[in-house]
Amino acid sequence: MKTVFRWMLMVGMLALLSSCAAGFWSQSYSQREASSVVDYLYPKGEPVVPDMVTHLTLPVKVGIAFAPEGGRGSVLSEEKKLELLGQVKTVFEKYPYIQKIDVIPSSYLRPGGGFENLSQIGRMFGVDVVAMVSYDQIQFDDPNALSFLYWSIAGAYVIKGDQHDTQTMVDTSVFDINSRKLLFRAPGVSAIKGTATAVAYHEVAREARSKGYEDAVQQMIPNLEKELAAFKERIKQDESVQIHHSEGYHGGGSFSWLALLMVALTGLTLLSRRQQSA
Repeated sequence: MKTVFRWMLMVGMLALLSSCAAGFWSQSYSQREASSVVDYLYPKGEPVVPDMVTHLTLPVKVGIAFAPEGGRGSVLSEEKKLELLGQVKTVFEKYPYIQKIDVIPSSYLRPGGGFENLSQIGRMFGVDVVAMVSYDQIQFDDPNALSFLYWSIAGAYVIKGDQHDTQTMVDTSVFDINSRKLLFRAPGVSAIKGTATAVAYHEVAREARSKGYEDAVQQMIPNLEKELAAFKERIKQDESVQIHHSEGYHGGGSFSWLALLMVALTGLTLLSRRQQSA
């Protein structure tokens, strides 16, 4: 009788432990990290742009930077940020109306620094326009029904009981520093799903977050190319943007009327000499 009672007690305890384990491991978690252009440029919460004409001098000088996180940590190291910004830089390099593109390290941007900080960056790097890259990423951890097996040592190493879902948004906003005008923006998004064991979860989840940024930037690049091309055409009709040309610049390599006149005169002179020789 005692033996039967002991067996019943053991079965009951095992059932209770399994129930507790299943309840413990079935809890969902989420982790979010973000940087905001609005928080950086408008720390007082008043995104009011002065009503003034934007003067762009071609070829334009551009700076590219990540918006600061505002004290929150990020899976993105400074090295990774510079690598991603380098990919964005290659998009701007394709256009002849852009003279130079400088990648600006995060250490030069103060959280909540506003346009005052942006103006300092402009003077320091000699740029007129800044492309601010911001991001918003959230990762969900939702254990599946097998996660209760983590209570065994083998299960923690073998059973992929943790499901992760990583949603990432990256956005490039291009501002004229002097007028504080938003010239254009281009977004990119990514979604990564997967599973991992309890032991490997943190490493796998971190890799998913890093890849999420890479995928979102790759998705953003064609949108950025479209916006750059569209902006070039749009400013021809936009009266709020006035275009000026630096001395010696004539629209990305096209001849000015004076250069065409010189070519024509040279041609006529050569033709006249040939006729005289004949």
